[in-house]
Amino acid sequence: MRAPIGDFDDVRPAPDCLDLLTEPVAAAVRAWQGAVPADQLLYVDTDPAIADTAVFVEHYGQRLLDESANCVIVAGKRGEVTTLAACVVRSAARVDVNGVVRKHLGSRKVRFAPMDTATGDSGMEYGGITPVGLPADWPVLVDAAVVDTAWVLIGSGRRRGKLIVPGKAFAQLPGAVVLEGLGVTAG
Repeated sequence: MRAPIGDFDDVRPAPDCLDLLTEPVAAAVRAWQGAVPADQLLYVDTDPAIADTAVFVEHYGQRLLDESANCVIVAGKRGEVTTLAACVVRSAARVDVNGVVRKHLGSRKVRFAPMDTATGDSGMEYGGITPVGLPADWPVLVDAAVVDTAWVLIGSGRRRGKLIVPGKAFAQLPGAVVLEGLGVTAG
């Protein structure tokens, strides 16, 4: 099977390789419903040593920078209440934490969640966090540019391997909210 983007040697429908995913991601793939069928979620095997975006696109091709997204976990705080949320933006962009995210969460202060919180509460590995399989009570804020991208490369829950997902599938994730301007391109 060939991937719709990138040049990967090992490409399989994610439902066929649940044992390669973290438990929360595997559970989400097993329970997948909606307009995009689960077999359109593809798993590609990648070297964990090159999981970080800059090194990854250098190895697999600069074009993937426009066809990949990052999922970062933020913690919004208002009074004594802390809300964890995922933010999904194209890899070439940064998350507008102090604008769009703060406003949407209704928080006074938003910061990137500490690594042990992000990994411990998500059940995923640092450098591989994906919006597929996050806790149901977390908002999943998705930049509209990600949804408008035909195919998107994103983490698989582990540093080894990635998922390739139709962009429109991000809008159907539990807790998903599509926001214009969530991702800001440095310029």
